[in-house]
Amino acid sequence: MHTVIQALILGVLTGGVYALMASGQTIIFGVMKVVNLAQGALVIAGAYLSYSLFTSFGLDPFLSILITTPALFGVGAGLQWLFLRPLREEDRAELSLLVTFAVALGIEGVLSVTYKTTYRTIQASYADRSFSVGGYQISAVRLYAFLLSAALLGVLYLVLERTKFGRAIRATVQNPESARLLGVNARVVAAAGFGIGAATAAAAGAVYGLLYSFNSGSHYDLISRLLSIVVLGGLGSIGGSIVGALVMGVVASLVAALGPPIWSDFSFFIVLLAVLLLRPRGLFGASLRGAL
Repeated sequence: MHTVIQALILGVLTGGVYALMASGQTIIFGVMKVVNLAQGALVIAGAYLSYSLFTSFGLDPFLSILITTPALFGVGAGLQWLFLRPLREEDRAELSLLVTFAVALGIEGVLSVTYKTTYRTIQASYADRSFSVGGYQISAVRLYAFLLSAALLGVLYLVLERTKFGRAIRATVQNPESARLLGVNARVVAAAGFGIGAATAAAAGAVYGLLYSFNSGSHYDLISRLLSIVVLGGLGSIGGSIVGALVMGVVASLVAALGPPIWSDFSFFIVLLAVLLLRPRGLFGASLRGAL
């Protein structure tokens, strides 16, 4: 029982970090109906930026997001404006897959040239610190990462629910034509939505660099996990992506603790397949489809 509870704690903490990554993916899909295959590469780019700020200037990774999130917001908005905006509406869903995959390859190439392909890790002073609570060990880094993710998801919720810009995003998600008639600039909302997705990737990247070793090619494994989480939760539902991330984190942690660790990664796809056989639209897709 001790092993199971320890695995549950680890799974929830890890799932919170994946929830932050997946929320950006969900916003981009909700606003633009685009499956962004570059989200994993943007997370790794955020990890490298935090790594550079840490090694060159000694800036703590959690503080570095004050720099990296605005920077990648601008990058994300620029990528949408340059590569996705020109696509014709009727072809966007199909062509966006090719375009965002090409963007991911471009980001990978830039990172490979700049940082080479050697694996890097952000070794903060508290990287090996842990807390003991009731006989269970809680990694300080994972706890801080979970709290940061929860705080940023809370801010994201407030932006979407309590601001004029957030209402414009939700209106565009629910009914693009009606939103245009009401004066919402769909092009600006689309660029800003992609920028927010990239900004969440930057924040998640700083955390990812603290938890895992990474190189320029790490985005391939990452994007497969993010797509699994988003589809599991229900395309277009931020709440669904959060629940999906927690489910995936807990399942993977339990499998690693109770069975061969090699099956841990594959458990993502087993859970996804099982849920989709019962609910083809995901956990929350039926009732929340088209609503953030």
